[in-house]
Amino acid sequence: MTQESETARLTLPVGKRDHQRGPEHALVTLVEYGDFECPSCGEAYPIIKEIKLRLRDRLRFVFRHFPLTQVHPHAQHAAEAAEAAFAQEKFWQMHDCLFEHQRALDDAHLVHYALVLHLDEETFKREMTEHVHTKRVREDVLSGVGSGVNGTPTFFINGVRYDEAYERETLLAAIEAAMPS
Repeated sequence: MTQESETARLTLPVGKRDHQRGPEHALVTLVEYGDFECPSCGEAYPIIKEIKLRLRDRLRFVFRHFPLTQVHPHAQHAAEAAEAAFAQEKFWQMHDCLFEHQRALDDAHLVHYALVLHLDEETFKREMTEHVHTKRVREDVLSGVGSGVNGTPTFFINGVRYDEAYERETLLAAIEAAMPS
């Protein structure tokens, strides 16, 4: 890793507020600051999914929002849709759906995905219209900025920023290297 990545650390530790896949006691925690409309995040999505399957309970994966609204016009609403799904206990289902349909993130599609996931339509639409989850998304963005995030995807392995390629074998090797012997 580069000298810069050795000093770039998460300023907000992983906690109960975070969206997590995997056990708290996992050997490694991988945090991604991501944007549902970002093509690079879309490329990273199946890689992370495969690594998680390979490492099982040895890896905890955390997703934090970092919508790049100046270049991705639907990113903010997509992040809010994921939070609206979280309010109905379906964050990860919406997370996966958004990445799997990354080129269709306008509001009409977001409502469609909510229906496919069997979310309460009226509640979902109201929360989206009233921007109920904007504050939660903003908290993630601010924690990212404080941790030196300036693009997506940005990964942290056990709290230290990972600046190398996020190709499957390279990222997997870095995660495995972070595991205690």
